[in-house]
Amino acid sequence: MTGRTKVRQSPPQRPGAPVLHGRGAELAALKALMAPTALSDRPGLDRSRADRPGADGPVLVLSGDPGLGRSALLEHAARSFDAGPVLRVRASRAESGVALGGAHALRCAAAGLPGGVPADVPGLGAAPSWMLHLLTTVAAGAPLLVCVDDVHLWDTPSRAALGFAARRLHPAGPVRLLLTVARQHAADPDLAALPVRTLAPLSPSAADALLDDTARGHAAGSHAVPSHVTRGHTGSGAVVDPAVREELLEEAQGNPALLCALVARLSPAHLSGEQRLPRPLADAETLRDVAGAHLAGLSAEAGDLLLLVAAAHEHDPEGADAELIRRAAALPSDGRRPAATPDLLVLSDGRFRFTSPLLCRAVHVCAPPERRRAAHRALASVLEAQGHELLALLHRAWSVTGHDPPTADRLAAAAGDPSVTASRGQRSTAYARAAELTADARERAERLTAAAEQALLAGRARTARRLTECTGDSALPAVVRGRAARVRGILALRDGPATDAGEALLLARSLLAADDPGHALLAGLAAAEAAWATGDDAACLHALNAADRTAATATTTAAADHKTADHKAADHKTADHKTADHEVAGPARDYLNGMRAMLERDPGRAIPWLRRVVAHAWDEDGPERLLWSGAAALLLGDVPTARRIGARTLAAARSRGPESSVPRALELLAYAELRTGQHALARAHAEEGLRTAHLYGQGNVAAHHHAVLALAASIADEPARVAHHADAALDTARRHGLRQAATLAEWASGRAELGRGRPFEAAARLGPLVRPGPDGGHFAVRMLVMPCYVEAAALTGRRELLDEARAVVGEFALWAHFGADVQAPAQLARCRALVADADRADALYEDALTLHERAGGDFEQARTRLLYGKWLRRRRRLQEARTCLRAALVAFERCGARIWADQAQAELRANGAAPSAPGAGALDGLTPQQLRIARCVAEGATNREVALRLAVSTRTVDYHLRKVFAVLGVRSRVELSRRVEQAEQHGTRVR
Repeated sequence: MTGRTKVRQSPPQRPGAPVLHGRGAELAALKALMAPTALSDRPGLDRSRADRPGADGPVLVLSGDPGLGRSALLEHAARSFDAGPVLRVRASRAESGVALGGAHALRCAAAGLPGGVPADVPGLGAAPSWMLHLLTTVAAGAPLLVCVDDVHLWDTPSRAALGFAARRLHPAGPVRLLLTVARQHAADPDLAALPVRTLAPLSPSAADALLDDTARGHAAGSHAVPSHVTRGHTGSGAVVDPAVREELLEEAQGNPALLCALVARLSPAHLSGEQRLPRPLADAETLRDVAGAHLAGLSAEAGDLLLLVAAAHEHDPEGADAELIRRAAALPSDGRRPAATPDLLVLSDGRFRFTSPLLCRAVHVCAPPERRRAAHRALASVLEAQGHELLALLHRAWSVTGHDPPTADRLAAAAGDPSVTASRGQRSTAYARAAELTADARERAERLTAAAEQALLAGRARTARRLTECTGDSALPAVVRGRAARVRGILALRDGPATDAGEALLLARSLLAADDPGHALLAGLAAAEAAWATGDDAACLHALNAADRTAATATTTAAADHKTADHKAADHKTADHKTADHEVAGPARDYLNGMRAMLERDPGRAIPWLRRVVAHAWDEDGPERLLWSGAAALLLGDVPTARRIGARTLAAARSRGPESSVPRALELLAYAELRTGQHALARAHAEEGLRTAHLYGQGNVAAHHHAVLALAASIADEPARVAHHADAALDTARRHGLRQAATLAEWASGRAELGRGRPFEAAARLGPLVRPGPDGGHFAVRMLVMPCYVEAAALTGRRELLDEARAVVGEFALWAHFGADVQAPAQLARCRALVADADRADALYEDALTLHERAGGDFEQARTRLLYGKWLRRRRRLQEARTCLRAALVAFERCGARIWADQAQAELRANGAAPSAPGAGALDGLTPQQLRIARCVAEGATNREVALRLAVSTRTVDYHLRKVFAVLGVRSRVELSRRVEQAEQHGTRVR
């Protein structure tokens, strides 16, 4: 253990001091800890808090995993403290067993102060309070900062004395105490009752900023930086290529020390993307630099145990089975924690786990190769005895070096055997290791491709992408290149430009057509999915026609394979791979035919095919085929069935996998719930879908979940949520060409404007979405947007918008007649009422309500009642209007549509049926109509715009506005806006 004294009177910050990104809360806590109080009688110090005992406290404990910045924060505090001297002590594991070693280090550091340690300070361990006496005596009434790094490595008596002193320091006294401790020791009894701040991994934005700072500093220190990399760039991302950035951030997992070490290892050519990144990205030297100090000083027995647990983590990231470790280490099997277990491990639920994933990686990678191989051999022997064939072979494969074809063959065969129990992640790892042991280039590429396919199914997108990098050799067989192209295409479909994904998948289809027609058909359907996402119906039809050319071959091959027992290259066909050959051809071909007929605008031919696809759902448990059934149900307009299929798909994906299907299953379910008006359920499933999409690296799927969340929030009074999710969806949609997600997000923003009573803004946002052609909305979504646009256009009262709305109603009538949307007939009647003459509108509204009764759905029916109630009120049919509006209000409240409920309540007040909102303050004196006009004016509308919005004359607006000014005592529109804003800030809803 080392002690150091710093006496500093200069300004706290020095040029070039590192910026601690993402640690704002911790830096604020340090500032509060070191803030001037009545610590001394030195002139100029702030005494304002001397009379507040306990203000901010004299002690702070920082805890966290290695590399998260405990020592960096302590260094920042020592550098920033200029009120007096700083005592710094850094603990060492090598001296943990030395009695009172920590106390001795602290006393030695104190001896370096100008006054030294007074002679009357008791000796080490003389009494429980000796350390408290030491600290207060050394301070001598002047400010003193004591910093102890890694205090958990102190011996027990020293730790106990320090904790005793820390709990008894006076809040207004001169001593400030800053301790750092490993996360698992933050609750140790010696540190009980001390304030603790636990460091979390950096947020994505903080890690991104740290990467930019580190990379710029790294580039500036190199003489080999290409001029185009840094010249003229000062903002984020000036040095690091986007793909390299993503991989570095993923590898670091929010650990700042590891991120900086990774950047330091790379050259400017690596960072700019000009040179391929080294593998592994975090090598032994990098991990040793970051975590080596935390592993130093361990006994040989403890080191062996750690290595066994780390080796077992290679096949099971969730933890190492305790019984497996005990047998491999020849430990007593009595269920107790072994005496030699280091504090870097925890034992819970029958598994050993590292306290930090970084330490696990460091232990395994930094171990001498022979010791690492010995650990894998020991685990393999136990697993063989337990009958775990694949895992035993995997550890055997890790225990050999160089090429070993026999071991590689056995491992690949076990990975491809569906009777062997293993996860897709383990199969992927096994294939990848088999490839490393394979000498033949073609066979190695086949196994790498199989590993990528399994990683893709397991939701390990980054691993799958890395594995396909090694399969681009044009000399490889077409089927191998086709399988790799299919993996790359699906990866791009889930997180990349959809057009690129479509081309890769079409290439995969052509390469696979001859030898693997089942997967060729799947590739063609995936290409159609990519084209659908872009809103290119012609490209979608082209992809379906291309897939159809392989469908007959797939059916023939599937029938032949049922009769054939001998399969060439069977070691590369897992149960998932054989599914494509044996089971998928029938449902896939039905789906293909139905989709193609739909795009060819031949519903008579499409409906029977699509109904067959829906019928398959009740006999299937494969998520991919269930997703087809759900899509078919949506196309048929059978949204309740689509919702049931979505729930079934989610259950299947969770129970049997693949894991990568979970975000898409949640997308289907959330969208179907949205269509049935179950907005709260849609939000819950979309929020989970967003988390899993990010977890599995599916950015495009995440964009769809953001769009669903924006739509769900658009019916509530949550403009910030609508804007956040819509912007997030549009950000990805614009970069990756996802017109479907973009249309949904824009629809959400427009519907929110409509709900807030802003028809002009809503019409401007929704108008482009309902227009056909490449500049309009998505061809399958624009019909769903049309009722919103017609309502917005009609409420503006502008002739040119009304004319356009009538044309939209004509096109919407064709959609309603098709029958693919159960709400469409009622919506059509409502739209016709909005643009019809007064003598026809009444009957059309009644027709719409009748059709709503048949279709169900609270939200759409309530919208029709609200519009009808407004129409009735303006024709002085007040009793009928009141009935309509009350029914609309109840329905809106029942489905959580608060912003629309506000409209209904405002109309009821304007109708004289409801009092003003309680607590409105000075606004209570306004009538309902005056409240509405005040709000419109506060939003910046002119009198003419207010008249158009409220369907009254300009003279009426002028009259009521004069009354508003008189009642509120304001003299200008600016004052009125301020008064309305103040009322809203105090919780008053101005309607």
